[in-house]
Amino acid sequence: MTTRIHHLAISPELVFLFFAVRTLALDIGNTAIKYGCFRDDVLEETAAGLTATQLRERLPQLHADAAIVSSVAAEPAAGWVRELQPYVAGKVVEFVPATTPLPIQNAYATPHTLGADRLAAAVGAAWLLPGRTLAVLDAGTAIKCDLVEGGHTFRGGSIAPGLAMRFRALHAFTGRLPLLHAPPEPTEAVPLTGTDTESAIRSGVLNGAAAEVQGLLDAYRRQFPQLAVVLAGGDAGFFRARLKGPIFVVPELVLIGLHRILVHHVST
Repeated sequence: MTTRIHHLAISPELVFLFFAVRTLALDIGNTAIKYGCFRDDVLEETAAGLTATQLRERLPQLHADAAIVSSVAAEPAAGWVRELQPYVAGKVVEFVPATTPLPIQNAYATPHTLGADRLAAAVGAAWLLPGRTLAVLDAGTAIKCDLVEGGHTFRGGSIAPGLAMRFRALHAFTGRLPLLHAPPEPTEAVPLTGTDTESAIRSGVLNGAAAEVQGLLDAYRRQFPQLAVVLAGGDAGFFRARLKGPIFVVPELVLIGLHRILVHHVST
């Protein structure tokens, strides 16, 4: 008796759907590069604060089956897509907010101007807290606070200078104010009333930023009483120590969102 074996042609997309694969999410930021490697939906490996040279040195060891690249920097993502191709077994997706398929709706009026990190964070938050109306707070180079309504529609939000940018602006646009920095310990108390120039600057920048963000969240909560707040970014620890109400802190929110966009893109 002869057994005939039928060889089926299986596309990379079907392989992605039916087998555990390793995906790479690459986030090119304004000041540094971050990546995350996922096995299914589990983040197995991550690194932040990388230079382009450091990332290139690591690429041969990442062994990804599929990848997605997002950039908010002057350097476009397309160049990194080409660099990744030799190290990725399958598809490499350039995340373009205006055209890349998403698992949520994008109601932003000018999607071609929307920062990829804002939209990726919204997708990550919507996946982690399905069906909820969310304020997604990403506190990094800029402080971005975006609304995801009903867990399914990105509405937009606000963009303001981050903490480091505020300190630099005071120094750059005045004649005599020194350049200061946020305290290394994010929970360190900052006196409301500064008794000298340096403490007055710290109060204005740090207490002012905290009050500003708290005011935004309070306004959103008046509109959406069941609002959930998801916090990410390099200054997340500072804001978590000062904001009122329940907050979900997810440091790798943008990477999680990029991974979910990649899964959605390949599976549709």
